[in-house]
Amino acid sequence: MKKILLIVVLLFVAIQFIPVAYNENKEVASKSIEQIHHVPEGVLTTLKTSCYDCHSNQTHYPWYAKIQPVAFWIGDHIEEGKDELNFSTFGDYSLRKQFHKLEEISEQIEENEMPLKSYTIIHGNTVLSDIQKNEMKEWVTSLRDSFQRSYPADSLKRKKRV
Repeated sequence: MKKILLIVVLLFVAIQFIPVAYNENKEVASKSIEQIHHVPEGVLTTLKTSCYDCHSNQTHYPWYAKIQPVAFWIGDHIEEGKDELNFSTFGDYSLRKQFHKLEEISEQIEENEMPLKSYTIIHGNTVLSDIQKNEMKEWVTSLRDSFQRSYPADSLKRKKRV
């Protein structure tokens, strides 16, 4: 039993030396959502507090994110979040994809799927209040409406898969 415990402890210590790339860009990217679209101050604050850790290139890491294997898990979670939606590169998306992502943001908020429950347990300040939810939904609706006024309808519709 002592040998097994010693091996586990040695493995735990050894994995602490595996380098991890952190997602900590301090500068606002030129293609970020707040650079290409009007984002009201309250909405931007909500995005930064409740969304940006997983959905931007500006993650604020808690102290425990420096400990393996937690760092691997958090890094993977952030990569998955950014693959789904990255506010830092929102301007790189096609108009169709931007429009669709806005629809998804509204749906996720409406269905209380974001921020994730596993995230809000530890980060209680990220839970969206009813006021924040309404502000976000109003902003998304307004932005989507401006898209529909500014661009041809066929440029915003998702292509049907055959």
